Amino acid sequence: MARLVVRYARLGKGLLKMDLSIANMAVDLQLARTQQEWGLAVLKSAMESETEMAEETLQLAENLHPALGHNVDVRA
Repeated sequence: MARLVVRYARLGKGLLKMDLSIANMAVDLQLARTQQEWGLAVLKSAMESETEMAEETLQLAENLHPALGHNVDVRA
């Protein structure tokens, strides 16, 4: 009977370690997922800012001179 108790205690410690490692893995996976979502949100924000800046630059260029870019001078 004493051997059974010792074996169960050893097995219980192993299961506890396995439970903790599974819990740690779940926390690590959630952290990685959160970091990925945050990174994608920052990238999306940066892309939107760049798009807005490009559109504003094009509008500014169009307002400078309406015929700008429509005529090409070629000398042969």
